[in-house]
Amino acid sequence: MARRLTDPRTDEAFRRSSYCGTGDCVEVAQRRDGAISVRDSKNPVQQELVFTRDEWLSFLRGAKSGEFDFDVNAAVGVESATVRFTR
Repeated sequence: MARRLTDPRTDEAFRRSSYCGTGDCVEVAQRRDGAISVRDSKNPVQQELVFTRDEWLSFLRGAKSGEFDFDVNAAVGVESATVRFTR
């Protein structure tokens, strides 16, 4: 279950994944105009990134399909560990 955190500056309800155990996570909110705001939970006063609904949905589709999977250890020559998004 995602936690909701309301930004007093914009009254946007940011969501943080329930998988976020440390508090160092990405938060997302849907804006009144339908756009999606993304921010760093460690620094919520910093300017957030804003995406159109279509851009956000395109990102989610790519993440779920494995488009952004990468080998995190290839550059340092240690055993391969692949980071994957799950549905």
